[in-house]
Amino acid sequence: MNSQFILMKNFITVICLVVGLHASAHRYAVGDDGPANNKVYMSESHMFAKISSKEVWVAYDAFNKYLFDPQTHIYKVNTATADGADTKEKVGAIWTQAIYWDMAMNAYKKASDEGDKAKQSKYKALVEQMYQGAGDHYVHFDWHNQDPHNGWFIYDDIMWWTISFARAYGIFKDDEYLKRADESFCRVWHGSYLLKDRGSYDKENGGMFWNWNNTNPPDNRDNGKMSCINFPTVIAAVTLYNNIDPADEQHQTDDQVGFNGDPHYPRWHSRNTYLQNAKEIYAWGVNNLFNKNTGNVADSRHGNQVDWSASMYNQGTFIGASCLLYKLTGEQSYLDNAVAAANYAMNILCEPPLYIFPYRRGEEQGIYTAIFAQYMAMLVYDCGQTQFLDWVLRTVSHGWKNKNKMNLTGKNYTSIPDSPVSCYDASGIPALMLLFSGNR
Repeated sequence: MNSQFILMKNFITVICLVVGLHASAHRYAVGDDGPANNKVYMSESHMFAKISSKEVWVAYDAFNKYLFDPQTHIYKVNTATADGADTKEKVGAIWTQAIYWDMAMNAYKKASDEGDKAKQSKYKALVEQMYQGAGDHYVHFDWHNQDPHNGWFIYDDIMWWTISFARAYGIFKDDEYLKRADESFCRVWHGSYLLKDRGSYDKENGGMFWNWNNTNPPDNRDNGKMSCINFPTVIAAVTLYNNIDPADEQHQTDDQVGFNGDPHYPRWHSRNTYLQNAKEIYAWGVNNLFNKNTGNVADSRHGNQVDWSASMYNQGTFIGASCLLYKLTGEQSYLDNAVAAANYAMNILCEPPLYIFPYRRGEEQGIYTAIFAQYMAMLVYDCGQTQFLDWVLRTVSHGWKNKNKMNLTGKNYTSIPDSPVSCYDASGIPALMLLFSGNR
């Protein structure tokens, strides 16, 4: 009897341990007061493999090999598209090309961190190729050109590029990048002298309009104000403030001449004006597009109607805007907001049993991860919120495990992507890998 009792006791102990380990690996920890209380999904470090630096380069180089067009130097819409693609249907969307440019800059920075001069040269050349290719394709960055095929027609399309130009200037100190950043920001903020566009900034009620209105005279009846223009505007303004030298004489005051000699359409703001712009739009966004209790970033506001649909890229740009202002000012409320938004993304947008970045249908949904990666890295590394690191790495591990034979990943990180693979879908995991490979 004793031996049977001991065997039964040991068997029960083993069962309890297995059940306990399974439960701990899939526990979703949210307190009574909701996800903004900063309790996180328990660590699953023992369950995913560490991604090596070599694998990062394999992933990123595969993304470029199959999707970067060697003739036009912009990204093709998918792997089935022949080289030389030059129509709107055959290339990635105009705004997403700026995100791919960010990825190239991140590759350059990673190569610099690793002290690999050959890779530094390679990815700097890629940055320059992409800038030239995008300029050639998108009407030479003429922000007043509404060409329906290659031109500009939505405010956030321009503002994503403003962010990237400001970031490029910070890295490479090329004055041409700063000029592009200045002029594109002012084009969005003030409107167009040529198109008689009202500008994105609402002088009367605050916030940024999404869709420009160039009726003559322009009006504000189209009152949609989306997160995808408001929080990128904050990011662009703070990035410009951070990267412009305080001694830069040009940026001591706002431009008083303006586009085409019209002072109503300045070509740059002063450094201090950029900071004022950022703080004002952020405050409006928090009051109108953010739920402080839950961390939910709304999709948009139309008058008094708010669409609380959440997405990873809006959560991401809000996190980025918050982190940049926190680093600049040291004000705790900015960091608290960023943490709340990250908790909402992790605890609400991600689903059991894996709690990795979510899969959503929709053509451009895949690139949302690449955007989120850029700003989540700020929260984890620049703001010290490493409690989110396992969640990010778990996503990377699942996504990379499900790569196809070309080393491309899709937007569903639990399955191998079908062919053809789009540039949007293939971007997410390489973007995460470039930023979360342990070399920060």
